[in-house]
Amino acid sequence: MSAMLDQQMTMWKDPQDEFWQAVIAKDPGFDGTFVFAVSSTKIYCRPSCPSRRPHRERVSYFRLPEAAEQAGFRACRRCHPRQTTSTDPQIELVQRACRYIAAQDETSVTLAELGKHVGISPFHLQRVFKKVMGITPRQYADACRIGKFKTRVRESGSVTGAMYDAGFSSSSRLYARAPTELGMTPATYGRGGRGATINYTISPCSLGLLLVAATERGVCAVKLGDSAAGLAADLATEYPSAEIRRADSLLSEPVEKLLEYLSGKHPDLHLPLDIQATAFQWQVWENLRAIPYGETRSYGEVAKAMGRPTAVRAVARACATNPVALVIPCHRVIREDKTLGGYRWGLERKDALLEKEKDRKGDQTL
Repeated sequence: MSAMLDQQMTMWKDPQDEFWQAVIAKDPGFDGTFVFAVSSTKIYCRPSCPSRRPHRERVSYFRLPEAAEQAGFRACRRCHPRQTTSTDPQIELVQRACRYIAAQDETSVTLAELGKHVGISPFHLQRVFKKVMGITPRQYADACRIGKFKTRVRESGSVTGAMYDAGFSSSSRLYARAPTELGMTPATYGRGGRGATINYTISPCSLGLLLVAATERGVCAVKLGDSAAGLAADLATEYPSAEIRRADSLLSEPVEKLLEYLSGKHPDLHLPLDIQATAFQWQVWENLRAIPYGETRSYGEVAKAMGRPTAVRAVARACATNPVALVIPCHRVIREDKTLGGYRWGLERKDALLEKEKDRKGDQTL
């Protein structure tokens, strides 16, 4: 057993190539060691899945099916990756904990109860769970409840019924989670976003044109571009069910803060946000906001900081889907070889942003 664990520890140091070879070979020997997820289909599979193989650049790896689902992927109906059993005792332990948490429909589980169920101390469980999943058991439980609420409110149309079915003891507890987990109030979510009002404005800036949009709860979009019509159309596509209207005066404060940031006057951006995200996206974005002004991190470094070193491509996708440019500084993430990588708003803008931050930080240290 110890020899097998040593071999697995060695493999996890740099598993990308070995995992890809296992996927190409459809090697059943790796079933239970990891699952692979495909960005174009949003599906994850076991390595031996008989399905057609995707392009390598679209593939991410996760140690657990539950971790892939936290990143927004769904299980393959052909290979049923959730039914695999891991040979790694830590992964198997965390998987049992995840299943126990997910099974608690109407009650919340304490760390002590969870530790008793899997047979280890709460402290050890917390440490192992965070290492494998990248989030704590409490965060996973919160994400499970929100996921159940979303599913049940879509099925029934009843916010109250879905709230209790998902294990929320009161509306205040649900609404307290809504701004970060749903991106809107539960009632609005239950109507598919209909009824939400989004105000927006477009302003010239040093990078071309800046679009800022907000609901009554906070900023929901920050976009950069060259065409006012194109930016407005992009916003309408992103929020097809909302009432969207231009209201320049209502957004003067966030626009002013963003323009001051772009000019280098205020390196810190703190704006109230109203955006939708999976638990994995939130984890990535929080790590991006922790990158100091004037510095960069590679996609791999962000993944490692999250405790998910194999999720490099999933981190890159979370950066690409960031709805609020600048506020969540995805421009500070570059490739391992120090090249810029991608940027939704154009590499010239990314380069200009990084140079501005670098120069500004240098001025501050003089």
